[in-house]
Amino acid sequence: MNGSEVYLLWALAAILVLVGLIGTILPALPGVPFVFGGLLIAAWVANFQHIGWKTLTILAILTALAIAADLLATVLGAKRAGASKLALLGAAIGSIVGLFFGLVGIFIFPFIGAVIGELIARGEMTQAGKVGFATWLGLLLGALAKLALALTMIGVFVIAYFL
Repeated sequence: MNGSEVYLLWALAAILVLVGLIGTILPALPGVPFVFGGLLIAAWVANFQHIGWKTLTILAILTALAIAADLLATVLGAKRAGASKLALLGAAIGSIVGLFFGLVGIFIFPFIGAVIGELIARGEMTQAGKVGFATWLGLLLGALAKLALALTMIGVFVIAYFL
């Protein structure tokens, strides 16, 4: 690889990591896999001299944990409140629609979607409100877990790279 290719690949790695960090908060982007992809490209650009299979395995495990934590937090939040399948579907649709309304939409529309789904399924406003809040809380906790694990991945990478 010549110098300009190396710089382009480093830039691609950095962009993937940054987009990945944003994706830990935005539900429609696969944030943590983007972070992993960026770190993998960075390791490859450096010919795996600083980052070997052990570090990459740790990063892959952290990626899997982040994906599992996100799914688990959302489902457990909703299930704990007795959410119907329509409430879960509504929260997922709300998450996607919320992307078009900025940061406020990302936080409000999953709640609205879960409430609407629960109202369609059971028709009880009190239960729908509980389900909406629990689903929203699960999404928030999942996003925080993904962000924490993504930052841990970056920390592991930096430590391994410079040691």
